[in-house]
Amino acid sequence: MSDPQPKRSDRPNSAGGSDQFQDKRTLLHRLVDFLSPGVDSREELIEALAQAEHRHLIDPESRVMVEGVLRMADLTAGDVMVAAARMDLLDLRAPYEEILASVIETAHSRFPVYEDSRDNILGILMAKDLLKLQRAPELSLKTLLRPAVFVPESKRLNELLRDFRSNRNHLAIVIDEFGNVAGLVTIEDVLEEIVGEIEDEFDERDLKSTIFTLADGSHRVAGDAPLQDVNQALSLGVNGDEFDTIGGLLSDRLGRVPRRGEVVELAGWRFAVMLTRGGAVRWYRVTRSEDQALAAAPLT
Repeated sequence: MSDPQPKRSDRPNSAGGSDQFQDKRTLLHRLVDFLSPGVDSREELIEALAQAEHRHLIDPESRVMVEGVLRMADLTAGDVMVAAARMDLLDLRAPYEEILASVIETAHSRFPVYEDSRDNILGILMAKDLLKLQRAPELSLKTLLRPAVFVPESKRLNELLRDFRSNRNHLAIVIDEFGNVAGLVTIEDVLEEIVGEIEDEFDERDLKSTIFTLADGSHRVAGDAPLQDVNQALSLGVNGDEFDTIGGLLSDRLGRVPRRGEVVELAGWRFAVMLTRGGAVRWYRVTRSEDQALAAAPLT
């Protein structure tokens, strides 16, 4: 007669030890958790990161990046997109010289191309591909287009970043619930939520001041620019004793923090959101409202 099966408590488990030993380890872990509990919320985790920085366990840049990753999980493509009204598009039927001028003026590397209607996006044109038309004018612009990627406004940024990496795309067209084009989002927009603003040479000049006058007479104003300075530079004449910055005043007028591409009218000026970061407006492009511009135009 064969020996009976060993008792359950004596039989090794899949981890290489007995169930009894496994139970003891579980009890030990519970005791450790009771004496030194872990974080139970995102707020506690962020506080723990701040304490780790204070104790020099991580550097400030690493803490900011980790917090950016945590914030990104709550953001969607609609939160960081460039609104449709501010998208730089190319018309498939436009002359080559007109297309080239638009590419040079805007200095983007990728452009959505439409036909007939701005909602009818056919594909994405790489600026470098225009060189092929110079060497072979018989080519059609449509043959140079690359497939466009469409995502809903509700698309989570962490999921979008994963898609960008796996599909090797750097730009996606954002559509609303009705299937209309709501805007576009780039991989740079997503990464800026983690590492902060990715600045180019033009931005370096802007950093010298919170108010920058552009060549066309418009202004680039930082969201954290002191309201007193903006009042003086633009002659706004607004009473903003309750606010320290122009961004705070504009958010109060709108009832919330404006998103990229949105426009807030104030004292005859149009404040269009150019760049957002970490849930706040980084830069506004400021132009005169139409009525103000007509009043300031010289009589002929």
